[in-house]
Amino acid sequence: MPRLDLIDHSPRHPDASAPLANASNLILIDNYDSFTWNVYQYLVLEGASVTVYRNDQIDLSALVAKRPTQLVVSPGPGHPDSDSGISNEAIQYFAGKIPILGVCMGEQCIFSVFGGKVIHVGEILHGKTSPLRHDSKGVYKGLAQDLPVTRYHSLAGTHPSLPECLEVSSWIAESADDGKGVIMGVRHKKFLIEGVQFHPESILTADGRAMLKNFLNMRGGTWAENEQHQQRIRSTTSHAAAPPSAGKDTSILETIYSRRREAVEAQKIRPSQRPNDLQDAYNLNLSPPQISFPDRLRQSAYPISLMAEIKRASPSKGIISLAACAPAQARAYALAGASVISVLTEPEWFRGSIEDLRMARQSLEGMPNRPALLRKEFIFDEYQILEARLSGADTVLLIVKMLDVSLLAKLYRYSISLGMEPLVEVNTAEEMKIAVALGSKVIGVNNRNLTNFEVDLGTTSRLLDMVPENTIVCALSGISGPEDVDQYKDSGVGAVLVGEALMRAPDTVAFIERLLGGLKSDVPSTVSDDILVKICGTRTSEAAQAAIDAGADLIGIILAEGRSRKVSLEQALKISRVVHDARKRDQREQHVPLASKSAVDFFQQSSMNLSHSSRALLVGVFRNQPLDYVLMQQKILNLDVVQLHGAEPLEWASVIPVPVIRSFKPDDPGVGKRGYHTLPLLDSGAGGSGQSLDLNSVTTLLERDPELRIILAGGLTPGNVREAVQRVGKAGTRIVAVDVSSGVEEDGKQSLEKIGAFIKAAKSLRGSN
Repeated sequence: MPRLDLIDHSPRHPDASAPLANASNLILIDNYDSFTWNVYQYLVLEGASVTVYRNDQIDLSALVAKRPTQLVVSPGPGHPDSDSGISNEAIQYFAGKIPILGVCMGEQCIFSVFGGKVIHVGEILHGKTSPLRHDSKGVYKGLAQDLPVTRYHSLAGTHPSLPECLEVSSWIAESADDGKGVIMGVRHKKFLIEGVQFHPESILTADGRAMLKNFLNMRGGTWAENEQHQQRIRSTTSHAAAPPSAGKDTSILETIYSRRREAVEAQKIRPSQRPNDLQDAYNLNLSPPQISFPDRLRQSAYPISLMAEIKRASPSKGIISLAACAPAQARAYALAGASVISVLTEPEWFRGSIEDLRMARQSLEGMPNRPALLRKEFIFDEYQILEARLSGADTVLLIVKMLDVSLLAKLYRYSISLGMEPLVEVNTAEEMKIAVALGSKVIGVNNRNLTNFEVDLGTTSRLLDMVPENTIVCALSGISGPEDVDQYKDSGVGAVLVGEALMRAPDTVAFIERLLGGLKSDVPSTVSDDILVKICGTRTSEAAQAAIDAGADLIGIILAEGRSRKVSLEQALKISRVVHDARKRDQREQHVPLASKSAVDFFQQSSMNLSHSSRALLVGVFRNQPLDYVLMQQKILNLDVVQLHGAEPLEWASVIPVPVIRSFKPDDPGVGKRGYHTLPLLDSGAGGSGQSLDLNSVTTLLERDPELRIILAGGLTPGNVREAVQRVGKAGTRIVAVDVSSGVEEDGKQSLEKIGAFIKAAKSLRGSN
């Protein structure tokens, strides 16, 4: 054996490596050994984020809950079967799930856990340096033979008892012909588990940091998974210097995937975006409500379902629309009849972001029968799927071409576990076989060859016969006009995905109607047949009856403290009985609309809750009173509607059990916030002041939000209500109701004559507007 000189290999003034995204939560089990600190130091220097737990200070359930990225078991005194605490149990649990490294006693634990015997080797070694032979794999990759390593042990695993699942990875040579002496390292044949009997962290061990660096570069729970990762790394390296375009023989997917892997790995180490941060948020139920992707895809008011895509650019077409506003586009697609909205979140080639997805989801909040949201991304990691769910996605894209079968299955199962049926994309018959075998309920056929960008719209049709009857097939890419869609309508294709053509269309609704063939079959009316009238400040049951007889739809009573029109509990109960018992003179048959296959705006749907076919509704008006008081009064008085006329939080509408009207000035924030108040009431101030509202500001608000519906109040009288609504212009069709209080009073009391005149003037509006 070669002679070894003692050399201090300690890292003096070392340069620390950049943080490793894949080692963001490494757990080191301390078997009560002073060398644990050195192991910790080397791991941290190589970029790992390390947490240390004593072997008797944490149990397995707590350890599992920590969700470690790697597990390292430290050296320690004693025998692995009796003195290693949680170590053996942890190795058993995490085997095949994450990379595991055992050092000295840690290596002996691995040997023992898998059935080997650890016994005395006949000598006590304490600080002895020996030349190491190894197989140049795993932690020894790239290292020289006969490198000096430091040994502190009297126990070791034996060759005769070496478990079948383990192999010897390093040893002390017994002779010049490399006879294998004492086992210095073992490796599991299937699982990503390495053990070293010596101390790589010792100052007398050469290349100790390199060994730990090799370990930290490993990925997955098995050697097969690690090899797949290393292949992708090699592919990334080969393309690293290339501009964002693919060579003639290189798939654009491969190029994009490489860049995305780099970006995702970098993102994983950022505070608030680490994998455990996302999981904690998900565990707190912070992901938005979701819907079934397949079920929504089966609902369409058109002969074929539309998957409408938000895409600012593409590798084949370049820039399409950098100015596109994702939430505005999403809302336009939804109201035009899209069953699914696809949001590109890849930033470099498609100019998208996860923020586009998040904002698109928010724009659909509260929308009845909203479209499903697809995260269109190059997905290769569960992290991306969880990120998508937290951002509001109902489904994600899995591309068979870029995922080996085992990883595809793993990502598919994980997506299902989050309640999301993925869209599985294929381009060839072989890929279709894989998607079908996976059990995919929705398969997208990409008509575009991603290597040469050639489009063949017949690709989808040729692969249809391979798909089970209940599987939805979607045609993806290359669809730009009705002639492209026609070939799919009668062939069994369930949906078409359209991106560029939609993004370039000057009129989204008109283009979709022309593309899919005809008008939507279930479009609800966007204008109410009749304007609703609310008579507020009612103080007597006689006035309530008179208003109902004249045709009022809502009777308001003031329950706010300190207001001159506030009614007593006794009087409020009398008014309540009248409102609930009295019947409108002009009763209409209750219209029960058919279930819509299309989305409608929240306010369009919610405004229907403010009218009843046979009687008026009772509205209780509150101002800056406790929520408990509001809820109590609603029950006592049997209020049909609650009106909040102060600075109450918007969220109160979520816990008040009846429709909520909320007062705003036109320029107040939150006026058009969907999913909370049933309708906003626009007023000039505290209400009942008689002060007129600036109607120009109302027009501006309604033009800025073309789906918003409102109740108009503020200085209205029988003489000006008609003119006020007409001054708002075409947007006046979205004034659902008008509200009057002081405008129907004389000398501080309600005038039955003025109430009748106001209702008559308001009700005449729709027919002539």
